[in-house]
Amino acid sequence: MSRMRLAFGLVLGLVLTSAAAAGGCSETAGQQPQQKGGATASPAVPVTAAAVIEKDMPLEVSVIGSVEAYSTVTVRAQITGELTTVKFEQGDDVQEGQELFTLDRRPLEAALLQAEATLERDSANAANAKAILERQEQLTQRGIVARETRDTARTQVAALEATLASDRAAVENAKVQLQYATIRAPISGRTGALMVTAGNLVRANDQTPLVTINQVTPVYVSFAFPEAMLADLRRYMARGTLHVEAKLANDPAGARAAGRITFVDNAVDQTTGTIKLKGTFANEDRTLWPGQFANVNVRLTTEPNVIVVPSAAVQTGPDGSYVYIVKADQTVEMRPVTVARLAGNETVIKQGLAKGDSVVTDGHLRLVPGSRVTVRDAAGEKAGS
Repeated sequence: MSRMRLAFGLVLGLVLTSAAAAGGCSETAGQQPQQKGGATASPAVPVTAAAVIEKDMPLEVSVIGSVEAYSTVTVRAQITGELTTVKFEQGDDVQEGQELFTLDRRPLEAALLQAEATLERDSANAANAKAILERQEQLTQRGIVARETRDTARTQVAALEATLASDRAAVENAKVQLQYATIRAPISGRTGALMVTAGNLVRANDQTPLVTINQVTPVYVSFAFPEAMLADLRRYMARGTLHVEAKLANDPAGARAAGRITFVDNAVDQTTGTIKLKGTFANEDRTLWPGQFANVNVRLTTEPNVIVVPSAAVQTGPDGSYVYIVKADQTVEMRPVTVARLAGNETVIKQGLAKGDSVVTDGHLRLVPGSRVTVRDAAGEKAGS
């Protein structure tokens, strides 16, 4: 009897244990779908966005140019002599006609006096020859002197008149040479480095100049313009003066100078596919200096009512340019666009966007089509908060 009770207890325990195990498995199986169904969605990506706008935009061409002096004169001596005085400091601004150098005048003054003395002597001889000729004419008419004697007197007068002409030319030349002893500024401008000092012997038309003068007000900015836009350039120039803007590439202040196009070269450079242009700038504040490089913007016209977005919104992929559009449900759509041109920090869109669209300007790296986003302003705060 006791053995039967023991066996019954063992069987009952096994049954209860199996039931408990089966109940635990069913509970676990019931909980798994609940965890799967209650999983948390991916968080929204913070981005900044800007509205697509429509406005008038200037049509500009940006190139690199260099500043050139409006005119440059290399000053050289036209006579040989000792340089006695220098009447300016190198780097000074000089005016046209201002005295710059003087050379030793004494040999030139002596040469002028000698030429004048020769002229006076020959003038006296010519006067005497004319008086002799008059007497010979009278005597010949009276038959006292042979005609040959009169003809000789005439020849003597003609020869002395030619000598007088030569003497007068020698006097004028001596005066010119004396004027060359004083060297004046041929143009107004700024002087460069002084190549000689007082006491040096300078030679006429020596290869080494005395000084170089650059006119910097006004000044030129020379640049190469794309051949592809030459037709547009000529068309807009026919309508009126084209304005050009220059900004020095290494100027932290970002100063800009305004000018106008005054020169278009007569041929396209086939090696570069560009044509040389020059803009004239008043340069009264001397922002531009000969030899400097400058960023040049040529404004051809202003296009009305074009679609514009910040340049940061336009991305480049394997299939071309695209932007992310922020839709009303706070998800993004990747949309291909056709870029017309860049204008500073803005991009003109030819096709793909409409006025009022919202485009992502920052946060592109974490986006895929359909991503949820949280739009923030430039300072990083939620829009509207």
